[in-house]
Amino acid sequence: MTDTEPAESLRARIRAGDRTAFADLYDRYARAVHNHALRLTGDWSEAEEAMSETFLAAWRTRESVDPEGGSLGPWLLGIATHKAHNANRGRRRRLAFLARSPRPRPVEDFAEETAGRIDDARRLAAVHQALGRLRRQDREVFALCVAAGLDYRQAAEALGIPVGTVRSRLSRARARLARLAEHQAEPVGAGQAGAEPPAARGEMESEAALAALFLREETS
Repeated sequence: MTDTEPAESLRARIRAGDRTAFADLYDRYARAVHNHALRLTGDWSEAEEAMSETFLAAWRTRESVDPEGGSLGPWLLGIATHKAHNANRGRRRRLAFLARSPRPRPVEDFAEETAGRIDDARRLAAVHQALGRLRRQDREVFALCVAAGLDYRQAAEALGIPVGTVRSRLSRARARLARLAEHQAEPVGAGQAGAEPPAARGEMESEAALAALFLREETS
């Protein structure tokens, strides 16, 4: 697959089960799929598993690909969103089970590589914590549009929802994060009655901060 290959041609090859085309598709989108799953799960191993399951599901359902359309990225990210949601549900069940089980004896970890992952873990935790304050549907739209860079139409295609729903969910997510950012940054004594909240500025700052975290995670 090349950047100049018509999207319809690639879709036809994928639908026909062309393994070379599918391998190229993996090479192009595996990192984006993994990073999207990582943002939604907050866990490296679960993101790896979600990525593997995404491409396995994509291969199994390749005949469902619309013969006409643009990039196949939205299709893959839509599958990844579903797989990440399932991973989160599975983790909650495991945690609930462990909470009812006796605690194991603590084991010290002297691995040197552990220290090298602390900063990465902190950045990931910050992203996941921020996104965790959103409703699941809003979080998924925000991750697709802001972090993965999909436009409204592509995000709608990925999630199988109307474009208008994408717009409203993204607007709600931005407003929620803006309120949280303003609350954290507001000095003591600020916020007198009648003051107009700087919604637009807070919206841009909160979105830019999260986008920067996403970028740093992707390139680390």
